[in-house]
Amino acid sequence: MVKPSVEMIIPMRKKDYMLKLIKNAEVYTPDYIGKKDILIIDQRIGYIDNQITPPTSFIPIEVIDATGQIIAPGFIDGHVHITGGGGEGGFKTRTPELQLTDATLAGITTIVGVIGTDGTTRTMSSLIAKARGLEEEGITCFVQTGSYQIPVRTLTGKIEDDIILIDKVIGVGEIAISDHRSSVPTIEELAKIASQARIGGILSGKSGIVNIHVGDSYQHLNLIEAVVENSEIPITQFWPTHINRNSHLFKAGIQYAKKGGYVDLTTSSIPQFIEEGEIKPSKGLKLLLENGVNQSRITFTSDGQGSLPSFDSNGQFKGLQVGKVSSLWSEVRDSVLDEKIPLEIALKVITENPAKVLKLNQKGKIEVGKDADLVLLNKEDLSIDTVIALGKVMVRSRNAIVKGTFE
Repeated sequence: MVKPSVEMIIPMRKKDYMLKLIKNAEVYTPDYIGKKDILIIDQRIGYIDNQITPPTSFIPIEVIDATGQIIAPGFIDGHVHITGGGGEGGFKTRTPELQLTDATLAGITTIVGVIGTDGTTRTMSSLIAKARGLEEEGITCFVQTGSYQIPVRTLTGKIEDDIILIDKVIGVGEIAISDHRSSVPTIEELAKIASQARIGGILSGKSGIVNIHVGDSYQHLNLIEAVVENSEIPITQFWPTHINRNSHLFKAGIQYAKKGGYVDLTTSSIPQFIEEGEIKPSKGLKLLLENGVNQSRITFTSDGQGSLPSFDSNGQFKGLQVGKVSSLWSEVRDSVLDEKIPLEIALKVITENPAKVLKLNQKGKIEVGKDADLVLLNKEDLSIDTVIALGKVMVRSRNAIVKGTFE
């Protein structure tokens, strides 16, 4: 009688193994904990130890040798136009949707989708549908309700109802301030939005964060600060982004963060913007730390698939390019290699910190019981080698082995 093999008992392709053992990696949780083995059980991290021996019984298990590699939590990109964005130059300038491998090849395992300038042809129903599609393809995706405009265009008619009743909705935004494309909200209007988001978050156990797009105006973050000063809304209810878009906003951002607020730096850019005074995020991170900003208050997001429009002095459209989610890791990597920021600090701006801001309790850290979202980096140049999302290998040896439905 022929002894049955593992494959005969449990027919399973290698990439579908419920048990995966990663051995010999230098582990950053994002804090450095040394060389460890990590056992993945289905979609979760099951065990972390100095050495884990694979079982010898008929249990199918994939062993990944990570010698010479660093393992980090899967990256979180909290501001992505997953259904596309733009349109500032007419219908032909509406940017394309995000594809699965755009994210996975960039090490991103969790995304938050947003709507920006165009809250008319980009709708909440399509945003949620796209988020569910990305989850079916293998990564985690949430969304914010609304867009630049006030009154906020929600799915149910109320901010609180969207956050409480729709699982994918975790906050509101991106609401535009200090920008010629905004609805020029008043203190009272922004306070009501923040209050509704806060109540929705409290009642649902979600963050209820208010994601704020900050434009070029010298009004900077004044509107947010006025809401905080004239109400009981805490400064941490807001998550302002694009803080690095120019030097004067960046300086205001430093003071805002030192008051306890969060500041988010946008990684997608073009050389023209840098020449015009935009602060490169890797350099911005160093400057924030040098100016005494608590590292836990700093995040990076890509603004991926959003348009990067340029306007003349009269506010007239000149042209645009498209943001890339790949810029997220590129800027964190530059923070380490060029600005000499310790890897464990640089990693936090795209792992632990956004997980706390967004109240994604299963994300952002390598810890027993948390989701098995992991990125293996080559130790020499910090390039991305392997990406695991919810326990499934999405990228191996820099190649996407899982692709989106239409890729």
